[in-house]
Amino acid sequence: MIRLAEQKDLVAINDIYTQAIHAQATADTTPIPMQAREAWFLAHPANQFPIYVYEIDSKVVAWLSITAYRSGRMALHRSAEISYYVDEQFLHQGIASQLLKHALNQASKLQLDTFICIILENNLASIALMKKFGFALWGHLPNVAEFDGQRVGHVYYGWQLPNLNL
Repeated sequence: MIRLAEQKDLVAINDIYTQAIHAQATADTTPIPMQAREAWFLAHPANQFPIYVYEIDSKVVAWLSITAYRSGRMALHRSAEISYYVDEQFLHQGIASQLLKHALNQASKLQLDTFICIILENNLASIALMKKFGFALWGHLPNVAEFDGQRVGHVYYGWQLPNLNL
């Protein structure tokens, strides 16, 4: 089941994100303190930049956030960054696909027409997911992240609502 995240979900959200940190699937290298996670949650009003959770048997096993892209820059107000994380025990079950499909279907309701997903270039599963949903490679920042002395690039994948006057 997919639903809007609530304050009570923050521990599960943070636990899932901490798994991603340990797996080096995000550029954060240390766990996020709950106080920071609470501030992050408050910066995501459900009517504009929602956070969705995916539940199985009343347990949050994945989440997806829609975040302002370059917040405060009004020319970018219809663009957002999309991020998602799945509990390691529930990977490769189509959960990320369901969350992403749900988010893309909400784009026009949220008055958004562009989604950007920033991925570490060695995260081949996320890159494949982006391609599956019609995201295109919009940019590459080589060697900008470092894990244990090894450099990794960031890739930017983008998606726009069909029929935009490009």
